[in-house]
Amino acid sequence: MSTRDEISRRSASCSCGQLKAEVSGDPVRVSVCHCLACQRRTGSAFGAQARFLREFVILSGESSEWVRTGDEGSKITYRFCPTCGATVSYTIDDQPDRIAIPLGAFADPSFPAPVFSVYESRKHVWVVMPESI
Repeated sequence: MSTRDEISRRSASCSCGQLKAEVSGDPVRVSVCHCLACQRRTGSAFGAQARFLREFVILSGESSEWVRTGDEGSKITYRFCPTCGATVSYTIDDQPDRIAIPLGAFADPSFPAPVFSVYESRKHVWVVMPESI
């Protein structure tokens, strides 16, 4: 059994650094989403995020919220910095025990790779996901 000191800790933040997320432990899921909403939110071809149990996430700083309804009917609440606009976390109403954090907010190239990919029917033709996903 690990002691609390051996549990991994990671920090995520917005671009200007005022909105932060501190997480402990490993994510319960690391995934890539190719839906059009994630493409628009990130300004990229897909979104990549890690989901953590809520009890292991501490959010700090001022945030603004935006809520949208997903393709499957769930409400998703995005929390982003009102200064720089970067999304630092979001929650999905049918998964109240989890908080998702965009991988880019960690600014850590050694972060665990995604193991799950969704909405691949909307994936850009040039995007090639690892075979392990």
